[in-house]
Amino acid sequence: MKKLLCIIIAMCFTGAAFANGTRQSAGTQKAAFHIGMLTETVSQAEDDLRGAEELIRRYGRVSEGGMIAHVTYPDNFMDQQEVFISQIVSMADDPLMKAIVVNNAIPGTAEGFKRVRERRPDILLIAAEAHEDPLVIEAAADLVTNADFISRGYTIPWAAKQLGADTFVHISFPRHMSYESLGLRRQIFEEACKDLGIRFVFVTAPDPTSDVGIAGAQQYILEQTPGWIEQYGKNAAFFCTNDAHTEPLLRQLLTYGGMFVEADLPSPLMGYPGALGLDLSNETGDFQAILKKVENAIIARGSAGRFGTWAFSFGFTQSAGWGEYAKRVIEGSAQLGNMNDMWAALGEYTPGANWNGAYYVDANTGVRARNHLLIYTDTYIMGKGYLPTTKQVVPEKYYNIKFQH
Repeated sequence: MKKLLCIIIAMCFTGAAFANGTRQSAGTQKAAFHIGMLTETVSQAEDDLRGAEELIRRYGRVSEGGMIAHVTYPDNFMDQQEVFISQIVSMADDPLMKAIVVNNAIPGTAEGFKRVRERRPDILLIAAEAHEDPLVIEAAADLVTNADFISRGYTIPWAAKQLGADTFVHISFPRHMSYESLGLRRQIFEEACKDLGIRFVFVTAPDPTSDVGIAGAQQYILEQTPGWIEQYGKNAAFFCTNDAHTEPLLRQLLTYGGMFVEADLPSPLMGYPGALGLDLSNETGDFQAILKKVENAIIARGSAGRFGTWAFSFGFTQSAGWGEYAKRVIEGSAQLGNMNDMWAALGEYTPGANWNGAYYVDANTGVRARNHLLIYTDTYIMGKGYLPTTKQVVPEKYYNIKFQH
């Protein structure tokens, strides 16, 4: 009986310890802090959203005890800025929220960050691919990032010339041209084309956030592109500033001719799968496999050497990479503003790829920003391989061009 009693007591202690261990284990699974992610929808910028989903896959969703809180903002965000701003501000209601990353940082981000800062100065605020004037968003965010619109204003026409282009067709609309990052890049495009001996052409297309919507804007591109190719020739390289325009543009270029160096926010997923009719469900998240499948399809269409991208999605990397960077800064394994720490965080999601960049210098004042980073990587041409884009020396004159509103 004594032995039996001892066994029962031991079992009780073991059970209690196991239960307590289970509770502790469950407790450790709950994130110590939260990171908020705001991205566009699949229809506007799928890669940005997929980057946030990768963070959720790695670190869990807040609603399930994880680290990442993700919301998408409205497609017609220009008409619903208050909705978007309220989405940012509501993140600060979570006492465990320690960072908010917005990608793309559309107009309204600065105001949203300003309101968060007033309530929660402890929250790290990151504006990825910012659309607002640099001085406005720099004042509101801890870190602002953009694809290097200065260097790429030269390197994209340079790459077009390497492909044999004689004309560079730039497609956009007034809202985008009012943004300093996009408008200034257009001015650099024009100057670079002149210096490189390429004809520069600007054409206007409907804004997807206008009354015509995404479907109307895409239909316009489908209808107009054959005429543009007929007018400017098959050795014209095309570039558009809007993600929603990219797929219909690529579809028609692959059908009628023309070239495409890289998207505004480059990715093998940006426009190519839809334009080529590819099912990439088996390659999800594997950008080497995605790139290979896209490349093979383009080669099969007889378009090798005429279409390019970045090997890894810029939008995906911005969401996942800056979310990773925010996590590391909060945990103390990375320093805010340390460029090597930034490249390491981005590199977590782009194995084998190198990133380059510099802090933004305001052309009007000559002042270098301390929290606005411009980044880029080499262009990959389908059927040809990498162009040494990041090794090109961008003439100093392009950094001194002032934005003309």
